[in-house]
Amino acid sequence: MADYYETLGVARDASDDEIKKAYRKLAMQFHPDRNGGSKEAEERFKTVTEAYDVLRDAQKRAAYDRYGEAGLRGGGGGGYQHVDLSDALNIFMRDFGLGDLFGGGGGRATGPRAGQDVKLDLRLTLVEVAAGVTKQMKLKLLQSCGRCDGAGAEPGTQVQRCSTCAGQGEVRRAQQSFFGQFVSVGPCPSCRGEGTTIASPCTDCRGEGRVRGEQTLDIRVPAGVATGQYMQMRGVGNVGVRGGPRGDVIVVFDVAEDARFERDGEDLYCEVLVSFPQVVLGASIQVPGLTGPLDLKVPAGTQSGQVFTLRGQGLPRVNASGKGELHVRVQVWTPQGLDREAKRLIGELGEVLERPPETREKGFWSKMKEAMGG
Repeated sequence: MADYYETLGVARDASDDEIKKAYRKLAMQFHPDRNGGSKEAEERFKTVTEAYDVLRDAQKRAAYDRYGEAGLRGGGGGGYQHVDLSDALNIFMRDFGLGDLFGGGGGRATGPRAGQDVKLDLRLTLVEVAAGVTKQMKLKLLQSCGRCDGAGAEPGTQVQRCSTCAGQGEVRRAQQSFFGQFVSVGPCPSCRGEGTTIASPCTDCRGEGRVRGEQTLDIRVPAGVATGQYMQMRGVGNVGVRGGPRGDVIVVFDVAEDARFERDGEDLYCEVLVSFPQVVLGASIQVPGLTGPLDLKVPAGTQSGQVFTLRGQGLPRVNASGKGELHVRVQVWTPQGLDREAKRLIGELGEVLERPPETREKGFWSKMKEAMGG
């Protein structure tokens, strides 16, 4: 997959304005309407639009910067999908419009505007991540006004068509220049692009058609999520002004550390202490698992620091089958405060045990020094 920043020709620390400017230039170059239906141009148009759609969104961009395309797949509802031509055209029209393509300025769709998105940080435990969980959260959101039913007009009065734009929501201004007439299209200043005006605003919502209230939201968290990943819940955020559609709720996950484990993706790591007789003679021990203790067989002659792997005892893979692994490192525990009899017995044991070898295989640090020429 091509790097989104390279696709748009911008640096990784590019500002929103730089990203928008780069996309607009490329989108106008490869727009299907300007290239006679060329399949190559169509593919380039879809590619640059997909890159722009990710990098213009703060949440998507953060996930992409941290995890690449895998971070985009980490959201709910199957994750981010590649855009098709219809999606690409809709994205272009949403942010620029036909005016930008044909030289008339940025047109926009008329009608009520969508409500703002809401960002929600959700704290999770590792045990909750292992199984997936449904959380109930209370949010303060803008909801449809009950008095005017979201219309914004006082009951008994009517919303009126804007006389400035004749209900179109936009106005056109013609200017004469050296190159000829230049027509720009912009939102109507009277109705702010909505196409309607209100003579008698509702006394509860002051004409906005929405009031602040509290709402309980069920958040179904998929198993295996990690800190920094997010889930976009569409159409459950703030209501738009005067009947505008709801925005989204963006749930950002924050997984608390678990003292028993270290996490690396789907894999977990832990360390357990064992006695000297257990590693010499072999033993069956219990080690921590996500949902309860697990049995581990320690073979006779196990060395301190040896790592055992328990397959399928890690975390689930997000939106995929299978689980990671649990890696258990055994560490020999050295007792302290022994009495005289215990010391005598250990001394006798030491006399009959084989001596350790004088040398051992080169360890990690020795190999590292050699590689560095040390």
